[in-house]
Amino acid sequence: MLSKSEKQTMDIASKFAKSIKNPCIILLQGDLGAGKTHFVKGFVKGLKCKMLVTSPTFTIMNIYDGGRMPIYHFDLYRITDPQEAEMLGLEEYFDHDQLKGVSIVEWPQQAEELVRDWDFKIVIDKVDDNQRQIQIIKRG
Repeated sequence: MLSKSEKQTMDIASKFAKSIKNPCIILLQGDLGAGKTHFVKGFVKGLKCKMLVTSPTFTIMNIYDGGRMPIYHFDLYRITDPQEAEMLGLEEYFDHDQLKGVSIVEWPQQAEELVRDWDFKIVIDKVDDNQRQIQIIKRG
């Protein structure tokens, strides 16, 4: 899909969120400034949560509750090796048997061993300053 604005990216994510079932693990890939956090904003809105969405770059995880299901938003950009991610105790958020809600993981390649079991991969590529190519890939 081609998004021509931040609002359109959020609308695409909102529509996608309405089809999600609990539990769900979503990998979110794209360069810095590609629109990953805007995608999450739309996704959270699509699950009827009214919480303010911010990038968890410094906190690693934000939790958005109060919607159709809890959303665990991760930004693993600052993780330097897989052992660091394991030491943070994040395994339960990437395990379908333990997860209650949705985990959305930005920069999943920083902890590939931890996030092997995913349901969807969202790839956002910058076309130009305003346009983004968004691919939603379902596993299996």
